[in-house]
Amino acid sequence: MKEIQLIQRNNMSKIIKLALEFAPLLVFFFLNNIKTTTTIAGYDLSPIFLATLGFIIATIISLIGTYILLKKLPVMPLVSGVFVLLFGGLTLYLHDETFIKIKPTLVNLLLGSVLLIGLRFNRIFLKTLLEEGINLTLLGWRGLTIRWGLFFYFLALLNEIIWRNLSTNDWATFKVFGVMPITILFVISQMRFIYNHMQVDVSELNQENK
Repeated sequence: MKEIQLIQRNNMSKIIKLALEFAPLLVFFFLNNIKTTTTIAGYDLSPIFLATLGFIIATIISLIGTYILLKKLPVMPLVSGVFVLLFGGLTLYLHDETFIKIKPTLVNLLLGSVLLIGLRFNRIFLKTLLEEGINLTLLGWRGLTIRWGLFFYFLALLNEIIWRNLSTNDWATFKVFGVMPITILFVISQMRFIYNHMQVDVSELNQENK
């Protein structure tokens, strides 16, 4: 009974964590779809700048909520949050929406570079992030790191293509409702690779052979 309750609490924590990470994007999307200029503290904010302000505030609340829930801040939400504050702040201060648009590009380039450059020096950062959930061979971790690194580069390139060629509204829609499905499909596509490189627990294998 206690194990079932623990599993239920863990599942609920994961759902809340996902909601906290996704909520700022929803705030950004809905505020960006307001068709009129909003005046705040004497400043007239068009939809993209209002959305950026809301994005910053929602991100801060999300990070606080995540810390309260987990008693720590995971690396990826923290890195993304720092970039939101930095580039969102530049967007508002300089009144230039380019900064918030290139934020995903720079975040993904940073993540991809950290993974691949770290691998070059035999540092497998992906293992540090995911080893509590999966147990892979060294070859598996190296291969998965390369795949994730290249995927982050792909997302960076895709963001550049989208924001430079589509309207701000279309870019915002892609940012909120496009990146997540693409990421989920990528994760699903890696399941076979992960399964083929799972680390066998010797102790469990010995118990099965008894």
